[in-house]
Amino acid sequence: MITLGFVYVLAGLTFAAFALLGLRDADNPKRFGNAAFWGLLAMSMLAGDRLGDFGNGLLVLALVAIAGTGQIGRAPGGDVAPEVQAARAAKHGPFLLLVALIIPAVALAGTFLFKWVPGLADPKQATLISLALGVLIALAVGMARLKPPPSLPLQQGRRLLDAVGWATILPQMLASLGAVFALAGVGEVVGGLIGTAIPEGSLFGAVLAFGLGMALFTMVMGNAFAAFPVMLAAVGMPLLIKQYDGDPAVVAAIGMLAGFCGTLMTPMAANFNLVPAALLELKNPYGVIKAQIGTAVPLLAVNIVFIWLFAF
Repeated sequence: MITLGFVYVLAGLTFAAFALLGLRDADNPKRFGNAAFWGLLAMSMLAGDRLGDFGNGLLVLALVAIAGTGQIGRAPGGDVAPEVQAARAAKHGPFLLLVALIIPAVALAGTFLFKWVPGLADPKQATLISLALGVLIALAVGMARLKPPPSLPLQQGRRLLDAVGWATILPQMLASLGAVFALAGVGEVVGGLIGTAIPEGSLFGAVLAFGLGMALFTMVMGNAFAAFPVMLAAVGMPLLIKQYDGDPAVVAAIGMLAGFCGTLMTPMAANFNLVPAALLELKNPYGVIKAQIGTAVPLLAVNIVFIWLFAF
């Protein structure tokens, strides 16, 4: 049976390859910092369960120290000339789109397949396992058709991560922070404060508080995965699910989507909003956020209405 360990091993080996390739990049003055950062991340993926809580804590502190002292950076040069990009896009454009679509297609198909055919993969982790398999299948198809040098995907992946830097693992860090907040009882405190503002017996008031709370707390935290355990403990579980008998799956799924609306509107989601602006060299560092607000606000309103209509 394929388990989540397969995904961790695949990710760990990938980060280990990035570390080794970065160490060999003599043109990058920060190659040692890059190698140490991605190497430690590879260690956490490959041996995190053996390191224990204390060992993983030290590993995280080391990652913070490397990133905080500015030891991560991209080497100059190495970009593909615009005219070469245009020629390749004209030649392989539809196929490149097909390769990109393989990943979500396999992830969706595998999510259902692994649940219908027991024994192939852990059904609780079917989506993540399918996503990893989709990446491998897309990579194999692209390599077979385009026939690039074997190391090219890893080299380009390493260059992209070097450019993004520490923000690559920001979602993972913030999700962990959300779990810490939940264990510390922040959800109960927030729930007590919100409860005073919700009219007694108002289902829509509770739904509105949950949807807006997910978006606003996500904007503060920078990640919906960090906001979710807090808002679920504050409003989702005690009010929407227990008091009003809401469908937990609908409340959780659409609530997360409401949180993602907050992600579109906050600079705290640096890897989604600030890093792309920097990579695209936009004049306005908040240009990505500005372009997304027009979609995020009405989508948030739709999500709140959908929770109200379909969860009860």
